[in-house]
Amino acid sequence: MAISLGFHILFAAVGIAMPLLMVLAEDRWIRHRDEASHLLARRWAHGTAILFAVGAVSGTVLSFELGLLWPTFMAFAGPIFGMPFSLEGFAFFVEAIFLGIYLYGWDRVAPRAHWAAGILVALSGVLSGVFVVIANGWMNTPTGFRMVDGRAADVDPWAAMRNPAAASEVLHMTIAAYLSVGFAVAAIHAWRLLAEPQNLFHRRALALALWVGGVSAVLQPLSGDVSARQVALHQPVKLASMEGQFRTERGAPLRIGGWPDVEAETTRYAIEIPYGLSLLAFHDPEAVVQGMEAVPRRDWPPVHVVHVAFQVMVACGTVLAGVALLAALLAWRRKGLPDQRWFLRVVTLCGPLGFVALEAGWTVTEVGRQPWIVHGVVRTADAVTPMPGLAVPLVTFTAVYVFLAFVVVFLLRRQVFTSPQLVTPAQGRPGADAAAGA
Repeated sequence: MAISLGFHILFAAVGIAMPLLMVLAEDRWIRHRDEASHLLARRWAHGTAILFAVGAVSGTVLSFELGLLWPTFMAFAGPIFGMPFSLEGFAFFVEAIFLGIYLYGWDRVAPRAHWAAGILVALSGVLSGVFVVIANGWMNTPTGFRMVDGRAADVDPWAAMRNPAAASEVLHMTIAAYLSVGFAVAAIHAWRLLAEPQNLFHRRALALALWVGGVSAVLQPLSGDVSARQVALHQPVKLASMEGQFRTERGAPLRIGGWPDVEAETTRYAIEIPYGLSLLAFHDPEAVVQGMEAVPRRDWPPVHVVHVAFQVMVACGTVLAGVALLAALLAWRRKGLPDQRWFLRVVTLCGPLGFVALEAGWTVTEVGRQPWIVHGVVRTADAVTPMPGLAVPLVTFTAVYVFLAFVVVFLLRRQVFTSPQLVTPAQGRPGADAAAGA
């Protein structure tokens, strides 16, 4: 299940963010009749379709795995959080329908109508992710039912969807999708600009991708603050494992790095900022932060995994936010697209960091909830299938993902290496690309 989710989440993020990029490119073409933006919208639409198809396959596998691997969990949770999954299905179909219109409607419908179809693809892609994240939020902060004799009673699906974690998780995940995809796309076109510095196609693409990824990178720490305070209130053990906080402490320090020593119940080699964790989690430097010692050790998550994943997520996000601010400074000074070769190399190297942060963040979310599959209600060990012989579907599904990965790389490589050769007439004159950054 972890392999499946780790693969699928990449395509879920693409399904959220790529439609926004393609409609931004088309909007620029409609307003300015810029041929580079027109070609860019078409190319990005083709890439979106490829990744959408692969995401649909991996999502279908996940649907099978929910029933195959987690029968007890689905029997308990299905009536409670089935509503967001049903709504996600509607959003997925809407996205598929309007993506088809967008792909085959060029020159067949009016430009504004075609652009509106793209807007609906972008909105339905976001909603599809929102509904899935709401279901995950319910697993972290379950609401909308009462436990009576070990069974769920008085089920209220709408109350379950309004669980305390829903809003903060939706905000954090949606911005993460725009951040990771924005920087990945920017990295591809920055790399191509190193070889073709005057190619207007790549210059337009880099400008749009940096806007989306850069704004998201700057906003993400704010959404992270909202998420951290929600976790501190509703999942204090998860917060403690994220921060390596073993002792309940007033004025707890914020730890950067370090390695949790579970036996000694301390985090070694960390840089500690006094009162930092209390301030960030509760906006009060003297607030009490619950440590993992407050619960039995059998209820601790795998502390090393959660702490390291959290540090990786924060580190990657910090680097990307710094690059975003640097890009804004360079663009302001140049009055146009920052295209210095050293900066293009930096953007290229930062391309994978958004996806690394995305995977690390979901590791924190899922592993940090352990040993519960529904926090405080159903333990993971009680929800998993007792059936033996799961090595066969593990190998089969993994082989499917490897095959799909090769297909994606082949098709997208073809899209990138056959990019149009549109040369800017400015020939690199300072300030000539002001429109490219607009």
